[in-house]
Amino acid sequence: MEILKRAGVTEALLPVSMVLFFVEMVRGAYLGSFLPTYVTNGLGLSVTTVGAAVTAHFVMDTFTKSFLGHLLDRFSSRKVVFGGLLISMFGLFMTYGAPFAWLVIVGAGVFGIGISPVWIVALSTVKATAARATQMGALYTLWLAGLGTGPILLNFFLDKGYRLSFWLMVCFWVLGWLLSLRLADQTISEVETPSFAAQFRALWLRLRTMRPLLPGMMLQTTAASMLVPILPSYAAHHVGLSYSQYSYVLIAGGFCAVIAMVPMGRLSDRRGRKWFLVGGFAGFALTLYTLTMVGSLHAAILAAIVLGLSYAAVLPVWNAVLSYQVPDDQQGLGWGVFSSVEGIGVMIGPILGGWIADLYSETGTVVVSATLLGILAVFYLLFPFSHLIRDHRRRS
Repeated sequence: MEILKRAGVTEALLPVSMVLFFVEMVRGAYLGSFLPTYVTNGLGLSVTTVGAAVTAHFVMDTFTKSFLGHLLDRFSSRKVVFGGLLISMFGLFMTYGAPFAWLVIVGAGVFGIGISPVWIVALSTVKATAARATQMGALYTLWLAGLGTGPILLNFFLDKGYRLSFWLMVCFWVLGWLLSLRLADQTISEVETPSFAAQFRALWLRLRTMRPLLPGMMLQTTAASMLVPILPSYAAHHVGLSYSQYSYVLIAGGFCAVIAMVPMGRLSDRRGRKWFLVGGFAGFALTLYTLTMVGSLHAAILAAIVLGLSYAAVLPVWNAVLSYQVPDDQQGLGWGVFSSVEGIGVMIGPILGGWIADLYSETGTVVVSATLLGILAVFYLLFPFSHLIRDHRRRS
């Protein structure tokens, strides 16, 4: 407990962080390991069904955020999260043993609904303090730890059968579901919230004033998700890695991101946030460019380490800056809308990345992704985004 507090996990943040950890563990296991193998090998359905199911999951996760955020402004975090996770559990059961492709796709979509309120509650729990980026770093460290642990753990059980693997996911999901009963039995907004229409009008005006942040909100998720459909084959065909060697590369990058997240957040709180944001995006871009020239395991691991550190530099700072734009009386809907804007990139990226790879090459996808991130680095280097924070403080 004391270690978590030193890392930036406050007493208020701890319950939702634990729920987030188990929820993301199951999501990582489900999307990264269980769904691709079970649907094709266990159910005998096509790879296209897998892709459609993953898309359905993120579409539902993205487009329910605003509505669920509004519910969190009106009803207690405990009730909304508990109900959402129960709905998601039905989605898990719909997928298992599904005789039709459409049922797998619908089940994956339903599974995505209950994850949204967990994230909104977690983000709204990070309060306006000098250690805001430190808290964001701690939150995303637990997220990455859960997301990475899930597929690794499940892979050991997949060899023993799909039934055991499925019930393992259910057990962890139920654990997170029960932990949600420890969440506060109150709304996440600190003051009485206006009507849904009034909130949207206010947030639309807020989005207009924060236009400089919008490119980062969509382009960074678009650029990163472009790589999802091509990275495994790119590692095998262009870098010459086996699947086990590719796993080592992923572990190296993920480990560095996890251990650096909190220190990066703490440093940015003390030293200023702009250069962590610019440096992180620049590190992403330059390292992705070097991947087009990498031809060995050691070089790939080194590139993954730099990518992990760049991710750790960007993520807590970016969300700390974004959090200044969420009004106190619109915490639920505010984070829901902003998360939905970012989610658009997650939906566009894989389709765009696959299309570029088919039209040109997998290397072309990597280059385009790196170019987008490089443009973001230059943009935020030139733009004095600190005035957004000052504007927030004047409004407060």
